[in-house]
Parts: sequence; structure tokens; C-alpha cells
Amino acid sequence: MGNIYIGISGWRYPPWRGVFYPRGLKQAHELEYASRALPTIEINGSFYALQRPHSYAAWYAATPADFIFSHKGNRFITHIQRLRNVEVPLANVFASGVLKLREKLGPFLWQFPPSFRYDAELVEHFFRLLPQDSEQALLLARHCDPRMLGRSELAIDGKRTLRHAMEIRHDSFADPSFVALLRKYHVALVVADTAGKWPDYADVTADFMYLRLHGDKELYASGYTDAALARWADRIALWHAGAQPADARRISDSEPARHASRDVFCYFDNDIKVKAPFDAWRLIEKLGLANGLAPLVI
Repeated sequence: MGNIYIGISGWRYPPWRGVFYPRGLKQAHELEYASRALPTIEINGSFYALQRPHSYAAWYAATPADFIFSHKGNRFITHIQRLRNVEVPLANVFASGVLKLREKLGPFLWQFPPSFRYDAELVEHFFRLLPQDSEQALLLARHCDPRMLGRSELAIDGKRTLRHAMEIRHDSFADPSFVALLRKYHVALVVADTAGKWPDYADVTADFMYLRLHGDKELYASGYTDAALARWADRIALWHAGAQPADARRISDSEPARHASRDVFCYFDNDIKVKAPFDAWRLIEKLGLANGLAPLVI
């Protein structure tokens, strides 16, 4: 059976202190606290800058044995280079120490800007570059920029499968050939709730689902009602069981490969008003997954 992981995007937000985090909790212990309350966190800082091996090692050490990190890809690849000439920047990501997360490393998220239009040739070239396991990632990492000398980690503890998910924000991607590419390279299409601002397609394209809930009424800010969370719980349960929700908006009419069960990763990104961790916890409760987690006072 697959697993369901419900969590948050990032964990270091000043407004959370004294609300989600207890008053007086040292910043250095925030990840330790959050990882006992929630089973997964999406690393967000890696989007803005390459992180360092000692950070990944510290994050690994601070979290429980069964904890999972998803990893947001660097914006230099997606927003600046826009997938052109990204071989070395991609090598830099995998040389930065992310593989030190070992068995706690979940999917890589590649988020694209609203101005990025679908280009089948460019997207497929990028998909070909993405490593499917840690051995491929290490081979790629060895081609990193020389400036990474002294801040890279070029070793792994074993071969592990790597997963990738793509978040789109332009309607030009509503092309069945895009779904076919995702399935060919086993890349998950991110199901994104963006208060209606960007596309919300939900085609099943891999053996796992990746959801990002940015707010259903106000982007990055509004919380979710009990009714809204109940709807997401029902949808997640169906995806997890290998089915598809009837209300899923799809790009392609073609059916995905059948799976008896799928892993589902769901991250709340409505952090501005400190809604994310509490909404995540409420959804965990609705799915009956709270056993073993530190309870939150909501």
C-alpha cells in the first residue's frame, strides 16, 4: 500500500512563532518541533538558493526516522534559465548535499512561473536530464560548477529511487502531449489549489500524487473550511486507493497506468496568516493519520 504524507511548505516563518511554535522555542529547534507534529515538510529555501551539505545533514539528524522531505528545485533553473542550458545548474542542485537526506528524501518539486509556456521539446529535454535514482544523481552531480568546490557532497549511501513533480502556471500546458510526456518520464503533475489564479489540472501521470494547497479563497493566506478539507480528504483517499476523483479537471482523456495504491504528498502553502500547519493537522485528522504525531492545539 502507498502512504499519505500531509505537511507544510517551509518551516521558518517569523509570524508562526508564538502561534504554531511555542513561545520561547529557539529557532534552531523549530524543525525538530514541526517534524514531530507533521510527517513531511517541503524544503522551500532550496528554491531561492542552493543549500549546503551541513544543512541537509543537520535537517536529517533533527527529524524522526520516518520523516520525509520534499525538495523544491532551484528557481535559477525554472525561472531564470527557463530550462535552457541547465545541465550544470541541475548538477549543482544534486551536488549541494540534498542526497544526504538519504531515505528521508521524497519528491523533487519543479515549479514554473506563470509566464512559462509549454514547449514540448524543451520540457522533454529537461525530463531526460532528471535523474531517476541516486546513482544517476551522483553521476550528474560530478559535472557541477567548479565554484561548488568546498560546498558539495559527491557521495551516496546507496541506490535509491528519485521522484519528480512539475507545477505549471500557464494554460498552454493544457495539451494532451504534455500529459503523455509526464507519463513517459514518470513525472507527477502537481495538483495546485491557487484560489482560481492558475490552472488546477489533476491528471494522474505517475505512481504518486503531489498536491500543493496555496489557499482556496485568498492565495497564500486563506485557511480551509471543514467542508473544503473534507473534500480534499475524499480526493486524497481516492488517489491513494488507485482511483480518480470524479471532479478532477483533466487535460487528457487517456487513462493513466493502473496502480492498486499510490503515495500521496500534500503540502499546505497558505502560510501568511499561520494557517498552513493547523490546516495540515486538521486534514491529517480527517484522514485518520494522526497516530504517533504530537497533537496541536487548534
